[in-house]
Amino acid sequence: MHALRSKSRMFTVGALATTCVLLPSPAFADRGTGGSDTSVNTSAKRSGHTLESRIMYSGSARGSGGKSSGNVTPVGNWTPPACWYEPVSAAEFKKKVEGEYDEVVNDPQQPNYAKSATGQFRDIYKDGKYKDYNLDEADEGNWWVSVQNPNRLDDPAAFTCSELPFWVLNGDTPAVKNAVTPQVLAELAYNRITLPATEVTLAPRDTTKVNLPTWAWLDKATFKDVSVTAALNVAGLNISATTTAKPVSLRLDPGTSDAETYPASGECRLNDDHSIGTPYAKGKAGQTPPCGIKYLRSSGDGTYRLRATITWNVTWTGTGGAGGDLPDGTFGTTQDITVQEIQSVNR
Repeated sequence: MHALRSKSRMFTVGALATTCVLLPSPAFADRGTGGSDTSVNTSAKRSGHTLESRIMYSGSARGSGGKSSGNVTPVGNWTPPACWYEPVSAAEFKKKVEGEYDEVVNDPQQPNYAKSATGQFRDIYKDGKYKDYNLDEADEGNWWVSVQNPNRLDDPAAFTCSELPFWVLNGDTPAVKNAVTPQVLAELAYNRITLPATEVTLAPRDTTKVNLPTWAWLDKATFKDVSVTAALNVAGLNISATTTAKPVSLRLDPGTSDAETYPASGECRLNDDHSIGTPYAKGKAGQTPPCGIKYLRSSGDGTYRLRATITWNVTWTGTGGAGGDLPDGTFGTTQDITVQEIQSVNR
């Protein structure tokens, strides 16, 4: 299991001075999930004055069989949130802001404008717009702060949650985009789904012949539904969502234009028993496979890179009966295929 931590958020705030200054605010970071064949729980911890996301993730982090795995890739342009807002208690918020203020103003290497900007930010919550971080109202609400996914810090979308920390009464929903909800949790869980390697069973297995149909299939036990649950139970907010990916089809890319696929689209749909394709059996040599490939030219001294990609249908359910569909996802792997110049062969 490993953790990813982001540095302090920086906001551009022109209203605090005659010119824009960069102000640090509480930094919260999404955390990575370790790989395991069993359920994995991850949660955030605090290091020094840096607070991290309190969202916890659980679920199967690796497919059965212990093979290599990878993250689901959404079909189309949709992506899970690169940033979001979640609540933090008044006491935690005060500790974070005061800690950063002390670090900056007591650091001789910090320029005066940075110290001034940090002081202006602190004043908003200490004795400006708010008084003593709203500690007197701690039972009535919480501070909501922006959170960045540390895996997407190079993505401009990670900086679109640019609202300064704001106060929200218990039970109210913040009027900002990407305030954490069951659906936002579901979308973040989507980002954590890890899928099993896609190694297709072939007959012939690694070496086939020109113009000889190669059968391809995946056993029904090879691919099962994969689920990840994201939960947040902090500062008066207790919500969760489970995102589930179900395999629905296999797409074969032969690795060369000199090949035909079965079916012609190259997409083999999931059978009723949740298998894909049909295993080859003796006596089927003259039949057309329901899922497979026929290479029309030898691979010579090399190999063709057969790519097998599984499409996964993704849905979610969450607190309060919420739920729905999320964009399909894909994950694929490649395997080497040798094609020899023999027109026929007895199996």
